[in-house]
Amino acid sequence: MNKAERLLQTVNLLRNRRTVLTAKQIAERLDVSERTVYRDIQSLMLTGVPVEGEAGVGYRIQRNFELPPLMFDKSEVEALLLGARMVRSWSDKALAASAHSALNKILAVLPPDLRELEETSAIRVPQFQGQSGAAKYSERVRLAITAKQKLLLEYSDVNKTPSQRLIWPLGLFFWGAAWTLVAWCELRDDFRIFRLDRMQSCTPQKDFFNPSKTQSLDAYLENVRKQYGDCGLE
Repeated sequence: MNKAERLLQTVNLLRNRRTVLTAKQIAERLDVSERTVYRDIQSLMLTGVPVEGEAGVGYRIQRNFELPPLMFDKSEVEALLLGARMVRSWSDKALAASAHSALNKILAVLPPDLRELEETSAIRVPQFQGQSGAAKYSERVRLAITAKQKLLLEYSDVNKTPSQRLIWPLGLFFWGAAWTLVAWCELRDDFRIFRLDRMQSCTPQKDFFNPSKTQSLDAYLENVRKQYGDCGLE
């Protein structure tokens, strides 16, 4: 990593943080020495980047600081292409359309050699969107999560046993072949996981919910970590 790339990475690490990052933490992230970090911070300050903090305490950048438009390298463009193609293939139609729109905006500002990756990249994702049913009710669930709106499910479990559940939708997880919803189930008075492709109906209710410290997505993830360790859920 050359100095220009390192300075950009440093800015990205420090932007929009509520807490500071120490020189040691920055050095570990960028695989450089703390002395290099101190020199880079000084360089950023001299160029007018509003870095707050001091040596031995930590650093951050003022929240109102805006970077100029950034350019992507080839690997970053391929990563963006892959992500957008996965969303288009495996999400609901609304999210797929948003991914397509975002990708077009990115491609529009790229130089020709990088823009050609859209057609020449060997990394492909089969188009299953709308065919597998994996994203069934996904848009409705996403809207309910954002609005903190209760949902009434008609659900069939793995044994095809039907049940009706009034739930608080908390978070969606994609596992490569299925979407699952983490929710607080009022019937069980506990967290439950529901596969979207096993939902027979999903009806938004007039009632809303307020997540608490013990009834939230963060609380669920903390329970998972305590039981299974760091399994990659974030």
